[in-house]
Formats: sequence, C-alpha cells, structure tokens
Amino acid sequence: LFMRYWEENGLRIGIKNEEEMAHMRESGRILGIILAEIEQMIAPGITGLDIDAKAVSIMEKFNVKASFKGYQGFPNVACININNQVVHGIPTDRVLQEGDIITVDCGVVYKGFHSDSAISVGVGNISPEAQKLISTAEKALKKGIETAKAGIRVGKISEIIEKTIVKNGFSVVHDLIGHGIGTELHEDPPVPNFKDSDPGPLLQPGMTIAIEPIITAGRPEITLEKDNWTYITSDGSLATQVEHTIAITEKGVEILTKRPTL
Repeated sequence: LFMRYWEENGLRIGIKNEEEMAHMRESGRILGIILAEIEQMIAPGITGLDIDAKAVSIMEKFNVKASFKGYQGFPNVACININNQVVHGIPTDRVLQEGDIITVDCGVVYKGFHSDSAISVGVGNISPEAQKLISTAEKALKKGIETAKAGIRVGKISEIIEKTIVKNGFSVVHDLIGHGIGTELHEDPPVPNFKDSDPGPLLQPGMTIAIEPIITAGRPEITLEKDNWTYITSDGSLATQVEHTIAITEKGVEILTKRPTL
C-alpha cells in the first residue's frame, strides 16, 4: 500500500500519499465520534461491557472493523481501565462508582488504515488528585502534539511529555509507549513518553503516529494481572492514559482522532 518509506537507524516508517492520508483521516474521524459518544455515556452505574457494546454498535453503523478485537487474541473492541488499571483492561460487568476514573482506549480500521485514541474521564465527582492526574495527562498530550512537526526528532515529543508529567508530580510509565500507525496498528517509529539516549527518527510529512502519555499518581512500575492483558500499578496508585493519532503534514500537524462536540 505504501509507495514510500522513510528508513533510519533500522526503522521503516510509512509515508502516506494523499489517498492513504484521506483513509487515515476518515478512520480517525469515525473513532473521534465513537469516543465522543462514549464520553457522554460514562456515569455511575454503567459497566465496561456497556461501553464496549456501544463502540460495537457505532462501528457497525459506519461499517468499520475494530483494530483491537482479535489483536494478539484480545477479546473486545475497547480497552477499559479503571482507577489503578493502566492499559489493556478487558471490559467486564464491574459497575462504575462515583469517584472512579476510567480510560477508554479504542481503534478502528477504515479501508485498511488504523486509528487509535484514548480518553480519560472522571465518573461523577472525583478527587482533586484524580482530576489533576487526568488534566496533566491531557496537558502532556497537547504539548506533545504541539511539538510534533516535520524536521523535528521524535525524542523532542518524548522530552516535553516527560517534563510536563514530572513537573506536576506524577510518574511516566516506561514500559508502555506510543507508536507509528497506518496499515498496522503498531508500526515504526516508537514514540516514548520519556527522554532517553536515542533522539529518535526525523518526522516527515506523510507520517502518522499515535502519541499516548501513560502516567501514574505514584510509582511508575506496573504489574500484569492474571488475565494476561490488564496492567495495574504495582503500588495501587491511580493511573491514566490519553491518546490521539496525528498526521505530520507540510503545514505542521493534524489531529486525526479529534472528537466532535455532540
């Protein structure tokens, strides 16, 4: 599908042409609608399975496939993470309570092109710490997106995300990172949320990446649950993740998974 690749330091990053970028855009638009509708339904009394069913029904309406269902054996279309759950939570009949925080991570495939996005929402009234955790993740995502443009290295995005999170007193999970996205859900390049010795590849117009700050209120270590999917914070602290799929363009950056105002 991709006519062109950018190759650097062993990475092979797809450069989308206009038609492919149009498919990415539509994939992201549909996912934005799904997450906007889900955000509106989150309230005490609903379950992860309710949210998953809602996502399924909207995907059917738009005639798109789920990126996650069946991916390495994942059983559902959405990942649902509550409180100390970090990522990859399998939706269950656990009932949301006032004061919980929930992350809903979802992806769709449109004409062979994936989009990936996550929202973090407080259930009813939440504690000031929980609110600050969500706000900090959103701020880190915003700053990461604002930093992204052609000619800068991925490491610049990683650095600004980490600075924003640490400055607000929270921890960056090092074991989980953002990624390139296109005809596969996870592609090159890796997009860490922390600075390391590798400055990362140069961003080029036509690249699409998923930026996803994953943060905890306590220590950064995570533990895999018995279901072999759900990661929780090792110290039981709250965690959250927010994510957008973005495109690098000649003019700057475009958020493909923007949620409409309903």
